Amino acid sequence: MAYQSVNNRKDEFKKYLEKNGVVDAITKVSLYEEPERPQNALDYVKSYLGGPSSNDSDQLKSENDQLKQKVKELTDKLKEYEGSKNEFKTE
Repeated sequence: MAYQSVNNRKDEFKKYLEKNGVVDAITKVSLYEEPERPQNALDYVKSYLGGPSSNDSDQLKSENDQLKQKVKELTDKLKEYEGSKNEFKTE
């Protein structure tokens, strides 16, 4: 019974992918026409379809961490500035 449910869900999902052109887009990758098969077919398909590679993800994570640190530094400077501004008002 559960086996049929899984197969039905698989079939429905396959129809969804076909209906929305995903199967055609993957087929256009032409992986089968490459003279030598790439070591990682998934990365090849991602790069062909414009998805980020694992290197891109690592670079973006690093940049995100740097920007978070910069935001923290600027927030601290702003608080310091606002604190000194308030000191001048009370004098």
